[in-house]
Formats: sequence, structure tokens, C-alpha cells
Amino acid sequence: MQATHSVYHNYFGQFGGRYVAEVLRTPLDLLEEEFAEAMEDPGFQREFDTIADQFVGRPTPLLYAENTTREIGGAQLYIKMEGLAHTGAHKINNAVGQALLARRMGKTRIIAETGAGQHGVATAAVCAKLGLECRVYMGEIDIRRQKPNVFWMQMYGAEVVPVTSGSRTLKDAVNEALRDWAHSFPETHYVIGSALGPSPYPDMVREFQSVVGRETRQQVEAAGLEVAALVACVGGGSNAIGFFAPYLDQPEPRLVGVEAGGTGDQPGRHAARMGGLGTPGIVQGYKSLFLLDEDGQVQPTHSISAGLDYPGIGPQLASLGASGRVEFRRARDQQALDAVGRFARNEGVVFALESAHGGAAALQLAAELPPHQAVVVNMSGRGDKDLFIMAGELDRRAWREFLLSEGDRL
Repeated sequence: MQATHSVYHNYFGQFGGRYVAEVLRTPLDLLEEEFAEAMEDPGFQREFDTIADQFVGRPTPLLYAENTTREIGGAQLYIKMEGLAHTGAHKINNAVGQALLARRMGKTRIIAETGAGQHGVATAAVCAKLGLECRVYMGEIDIRRQKPNVFWMQMYGAEVVPVTSGSRTLKDAVNEALRDWAHSFPETHYVIGSALGPSPYPDMVREFQSVVGRETRQQVEAAGLEVAALVACVGGGSNAIGFFAPYLDQPEPRLVGVEAGGTGDQPGRHAARMGGLGTPGIVQGYKSLFLLDEDGQVQPTHSISAGLDYPGIGPQLASLGASGRVEFRRARDQQALDAVGRFARNEGVVFALESAHGGAAALQLAAELPPHQAVVVNMSGRGDKDLFIMAGELDRRAWREFLLSEGDRL
């Protein structure tokens, strides 16, 4: 592991900061100090790299989507296969880094929030590996949508706590985790799964996820590719900011973030914050762009993917969008489903529904560019976890009959 930024800060332009109750100021100050020291400690970096190699399975491959490229007839399309990392997604990179940091601080208990479940599974697996107690907060609706991931969290020994307040999704799981941490921080570390929250979390998550971008850069340079664009889905933004990290201070390539367009532009039918839909606000300890109503309250959101329905975006990505360094697009639910099917049939690869939003935009972008250029999309997770959603959407009758027959058998 190698830091992509030598100086950490509380703000990214107007966004970021640390807007928390007094009870959380001391643990956040201590966390910031420990994080800065760890990033300069060769021993910590060696341990991270060893676990990344032996446990996570790094580096993940860069796959040439040859059949899809031929079908499109435009730019060469490549897939960063982050879904091949242990537990099935990029989330484990950050979970390893934060769990090692927690152990360095003498913490014995880990808490986390999760939406799609991939962060929860990754955190539970790392806690099992390092011998740490683990509790995961998950919205009641997301528990129903992502039952396989709940099963795996529990298999790894984690306690999964259903959150029944509010919208019963990721936003509310974050709230419950923050409440827990406020009362238990002497022995507990809160592993936030995305590049958001109060400082230093956006910096920490970016640094631990930047392994994805560094590998990608080495792989495209070794292959001699002229990369025109990097594409990643954006919920809170952990996979995107890690993927983009080595290129943030350069004018090229294009960096494209893809939000959940849901089923329409009306409030409650999407989870897109950029392009004028989001409003500056302070929610859950940081300032960024959020989907807020005229009274400043958080609006309902929608996405077919449980990991992209968060109403806010990480503060660094909000700033990069404002400056124009990162351009943002939206993919509808149906476009994401179509992308899953296309990559599955053409390449034998099943994208997670979150990642498929990036895949949909990458397909469009590759068609617009010449054949000597390349587009790289981050498959931030694989689609095993979405079996119940995708099967129900693509063949509802057959899937319903199967589930009913299984219910009768049990």
C-alpha cells in the first residue's frame, strides 16, 4: 500500500468537514492521528499488502472484453475485475485497512453499516480473520433484498442488526451505527464502508481503496493502452474514488461516475445527486450534496441496486464534480439490467447491479470513441448477491414457482 496523498484535510473545496456531537470529537481526533501515523509506518503498509495478497487475492485482473468490443465497433472495452476479490467486491480493501487500524489502536469490537451487504460481508470476513467482534447494522428492506449476504455475514460470526426506523435502508443503518459508536468508542471502531462521513473517513476510505486505481494504472501501462476514460458506479463513492485516485491531479483520462437513475427524474424515483439534483447540506457528520426537500429533509430514493440508493455523495466526489474533473452520468434500472445480461452473454462475467450502472455507461461511451482508444470500467462487485432481484426481474413467473416449490419442500 502506498498513500496517494501525503497531506490529509477536513475539506474538499466547500464539502467535507466534521459536524458531529461533542461525544464523537475525541474518537475522531484520535482516529485521524492514528491513521496519519499508520500511513507513514512501513510495518503497517507491509501487513496491509500481505493480507491483500494472501487473503484478498490481489491483484485483480484487467479483462479485455473482446466480444463486446467487437460487437460495439468502437473503443476497446476493459473490465477491472474487482468482483474477483475475496467476498466478491472492492469493499474488502477498505475493511482490511480499517480493521488493521482498529487493532493498532487496541480496539476489540468492530461495527459497520451495509446496504447491498458487500461491505458487511467484507467486514465480517476480516473480523473473523483478525479475531475481532463484529456487529453490522442493515436496513430491514435491504435485509430482505440481500438475504444471501446476510447469511454469509452470520456465517463469518457477525451479528446482523435489522434497522426498522426511517426508510429502513442504508441511510438509517448509518444513523444506528453512529449511535452505537457514540456510546462504545473506547473499545469499538466504526468501519464506514464508503468515502463519506465526518473527517477523516473520506480520506481513509480513498487511501485504502486506491489499491484498485494503482493496479489499474500499472496494468494499462503494461498493456500499452491509450485509455480515454475510466468509468465507475457511484453511490457513496468508495469504488469510484479509489479507482480514480491516481489520476485526480491529472487532466486525463476522463473520469466518469455513474449514479442510479432509477425509474425517472421525479423525487423518490432515483438516487442521483449530481447534475443539479442534489442540494448542499450537512447530514451524518459531513457537508456534501444530498437529495433534500424544500424543508431540508432527506428525500426518499430508489434504485434497483441496494448499494446505490444512498441520498448523499462522498464530499471529495462532490467537489470533483463541481470542478469538472469527474463527469457524472445516470443509468436507469433497466439499463443496468440490460448491461448485466450483455456482459454475461458476451464475456461470461456477471456484474453486480451497482457495478452494472457503470457497465451501462461504459457501453455507451465505448461506442462514441475510436478503436485505438480504451475505456476501463470497474466491476466493483460480482452479481451473485443479486440473484433474487435479477431472477425476479428477468423471469418473474419461473422464479416465483421455484421459490414456492422450495417453500413447500422446507
